[in-house]
Amino acid sequence: MKNILLIAIIILTFYGLSIQAQTTVSEADKTAIKQTAMDYIEGWYEGNTERVERALHPELAKRIVRTKDGNSQFEQIGAMTLVDRVRRGGGKQTPKEKQQKDVTILDVFENAASIKIVASDWIDYLHVAKFNGRWVIVNVLWELKPQAK
Repeated sequence: MKNILLIAIIILTFYGLSIQAQTTVSEADKTAIKQTAMDYIEGWYEGNTERVERALHPELAKRIVRTKDGNSQFEQIGAMTLVDRVRRGGGKQTPKEKQQKDVTILDVFENAASIKIVASDWIDYLHVAKFNGRWVIVNVLWELKPQAK
């Protein structure tokens, strides 16, 4: 029985390693994923609707959880509302010296990726998908940074 268990562990270990080797992300994909995130955050700060639109899937869902008096609820906007806020210059109000845009690719598997962006006043967690050969943002869950006292 111990031998069977040992063999099963060895097989699963090698199987796991071979799966991981098959899902290696190309440098081109890593570059494209990072560029999508940069188009999104830099486009926001620049007020550049073309960059932001290029980064988004039209069915984007951008959400934040707001809690008041112990009750939580989602606030959600879609791609066109976000693009409209860019058009109105929402991000241009942030002075250049305060424009934080730290992008970290957290994980990539096949055609899906998770990215963290630390911005000036908030943190975005992006779900990005390779859709028709192009990496686009499909979901954003974000949270405001605590206000300095």
